[in-house]
Amino acid sequence: MERVFRRGTRRGAGERRRPSRKFRLTPPRLLGGSFLLLIASGTIGLKAIPGIYTGASLGWLDALFTSTSASCVTGLIVVDTATYFTPLGHAFLLLLIQLGGLGIITFGSLVILALGGRLTLHQQAAASAGTEVAPDVDFRHLLRNVFVFTFLFEGLGAALLFLFWRGRFGWAENFRHSLFHSISAFCNAGFSTFSDNLKGVRAEAGPILVIGFLILVGGIGFLTMEDLYLRRRAAHRGVPYRLSINTRIVLLVTALLVVLGAALFLLFEWSVAFRDMPAWAKPHNALFMSITPRTAGFNTIDYAGASASSVFLTMILMFIGGSPGSTAGGVKTTTAGLMLLLFLSRLKGSSTTAFAKRTIPDETIHRAILLCVVATGLLATAVFLLTATETGAVAHADTEGSIPLYTFEAVSAFNTVGLSLGSTADFSAGGKAVLILLMYLGRIGPLTFVAAITLRKKKMSSDFHFAYEDVVVG
Repeated sequence: MERVFRRGTRRGAGERRRPSRKFRLTPPRLLGGSFLLLIASGTIGLKAIPGIYTGASLGWLDALFTSTSASCVTGLIVVDTATYFTPLGHAFLLLLIQLGGLGIITFGSLVILALGGRLTLHQQAAASAGTEVAPDVDFRHLLRNVFVFTFLFEGLGAALLFLFWRGRFGWAENFRHSLFHSISAFCNAGFSTFSDNLKGVRAEAGPILVIGFLILVGGIGFLTMEDLYLRRRAAHRGVPYRLSINTRIVLLVTALLVVLGAALFLLFEWSVAFRDMPAWAKPHNALFMSITPRTAGFNTIDYAGASASSVFLTMILMFIGGSPGSTAGGVKTTTAGLMLLLFLSRLKGSSTTAFAKRTIPDETIHRAILLCVVATGLLATAVFLLTATETGAVAHADTEGSIPLYTFEAVSAFNTVGLSLGSTADFSAGGKAVLILLMYLGRIGPLTFVAAITLRKKKMSSDFHFAYEDVVVG
């Protein structure tokens, strides 16, 4: 006899419950919340910890700005990091940079594994939020290698910088500067314990190349490093191993951007920003200018004195940024690569996008397009808000080229770079608030933010769609 349920009776075992409307702590929300927690903790620490300033403490807004910049590994500053903070203050900033570079959830997962614990599927999804981890990747192995890669390269970089600077500072001060710059470079933060950032050592090829290498390794992505490590291990065993399409695109786009960028910067700045440098120092500075916008923020020149062509090229490199699963920001090298592949495929009349004898799913292409659209829209909105907060009702002729300046600062903040034309400290409270929001959104990723605030809705059947109607484009 068929069981009938009426209103007010208990549900049967086979009846499904209606989906709950309660707030769910999804991985994107957990990722976004973890960075909010880190930023808030850093702000309170900058206000409450005694002995971290050489003089007066930061105000609440500047403390929030500094904490956001360090936690989101950006590098924009409102005070001179070298002189405003004591060694204890530098250590506190370094802690925020390290936690922000790895991510609190990733760092917590590493602690769980180190203590012999196991990660749930939800914890794995949270730790990899914003990054597409291939299903065949051993997540525990990848997470442990994140720990190994991070401290291996940071330790190696600190040791090399210590050797290069051994005659410049005493051993204790040398160790502090070397460690700080190594961690800041690998995490793509751009904070420096030198008042002039790296302009004072730009003639020294060794330190500049070491820091540039750390920026590249930190921005290339742990997924790429893991793939390269597995290929090397397979080659050692004589086992065939094919690099993923993700790794191939990352390496190709990174190489193209670095080489082409260095050549253009050398051309643009030879007699401008490089005019006072010896000829032998210009190539490695051009190379560094090509690397640092991706997305570290160290500088060996004053960007306010650079050519307009270099400033615009820097903004393009900042927008692209590093690679997925790295400490870098930007829309990522894979997104830029997919946009180029999409353009080339349509130019050939092909309806699919392929690379290295593999077809890339349309869903991935659409996600890359969406990321570019969202990022561009956010930046356009941010520049509009900055013009409103900083210039207000002032004639354009009286703003002295402020729109390019605001655009540069907005791109730098959103892509967590930290390069500046020298006006960050002069922004109003409203302008600083806009930059704070940009740094946060850039660190967690715009698509992750959209996923975090989107309410889950009941999915419609995949067989249902409305009638088609075309739209004229172009």
